[in-house]
Amino acid sequence: MVGSWRPTISEVHGLAPHGQAVRSIFAFRSLKESMRVLFVGDIVGSPGRQIVRDRLADIVAQWQIDLVIANGENSASGFGITPRLAEELLKMGIDVLTGGNHSWDRKEILEYLPHEPRLLRPANFPEGNPGSGLYLGTAKNGVKYAVLNLQGRVFMTAIDDPFRKGDSELAKIPPDVAFVFVDMHAETTSEKLAMGWYLDGRVTAVVGTHTHVATADEHVFPQGTAYITDVGMTGPHGGVIGMDRGGIITKFLSGLPARFEVASGDVQMNCVLIETDDEGARNSAGRLRARSIERLRFCID
Repeated sequence: MVGSWRPTISEVHGLAPHGQAVRSIFAFRSLKESMRVLFVGDIVGSPGRQIVRDRLADIVAQWQIDLVIANGENSASGFGITPRLAEELLKMGIDVLTGGNHSWDRKEILEYLPHEPRLLRPANFPEGNPGSGLYLGTAKNGVKYAVLNLQGRVFMTAIDDPFRKGDSELAKIPPDVAFVFVDMHAETTSEKLAMGWYLDGRVTAVVGTHTHVATADEHVFPQGTAYITDVGMTGPHGGVIGMDRGGIITKFLSGLPARFEVASGDVQMNCVLIETDDEGARNSAGRLRARSIERLRFCID
C-alpha cells in the first residue's frame, strides 16, 4: 500500500531443484505493470559472483524481469572490481553495475571506467575523477530508464554533498525517461532515509547499499518512490559481512590489523524486486511511480 510500512509478504528462500523460484502463496502479478526491476545487493567475492552466474538467468526468465541492476564494488575478493570482473558480470545479464567507497580499490579500474558507461561510481566524488555516476538506457521492454549512484558522507569519506549532487544529476535526465533508480551507498540509516524522503516523487526507487545487512523497512513513500535502507549482500553469509569471521574476530580481540579473506558457506543472493504500474498517475517529475517493493532471498540449498 502506498505510503505504508509493512512486513514483507513475499520472500524467496531458495530455488527448487530445476531452478524454479519458491515463492509465498501471497505473491501475485498484475497485468498492468510496465516495469519489473531486480536489484542485486552488494556482490562479494567469488561466492557472490558464482551464485549470480548460476541463478540470475533463471530468475530473470521466471520472474519476467525487465531490468537488472547490481552493486559490484566488492566483487574482487571483497574489495573493488576489475575490468575483467565487470565484463564478466555484465555478460551474466546485469544491465548496470553501481559502486561505492570501494570502487577505486583496484588501480586498473581507473582507466577502464571512462570506457564502460554501464559501470558506475558515486556521482558525488569530486569533479575530475574518472567515470560517471549516471547511466541512461533502454530496458528489454522498451522503457527508458536512468540509474544514479550516490554515496553518503556520515562516517565515510567527506566527498561532495549527495543531496545537491542528486539534484544536479536528476536535472540531466530527459523527460522521456520513465524509470529512475537511485543506489544510495551509505553507512547510516538516517542519511539513507533522508535521501528517500528528499527524492520522493522525483524518482521511482531509492535503495540503500554498503552495510551488507538487509533491512526490513521496504515500503513505498506517499509520492510513489520505493525505498529500502539496505538490500543486503550477495555472497557468503557464513562470516561477518562477507569476510571470514576468524580474521574479523581476531581484529576485535587484539585491536591490531588483520588480513581479511572472503568467507565461505551460506551463500545467498539478497535482492529487491520493484514493480511499477504504467496505468497509474506519474509522480511529480513525470516518472513512473512504484507499485511495490519486496525483498527476495535466493539461496544455494
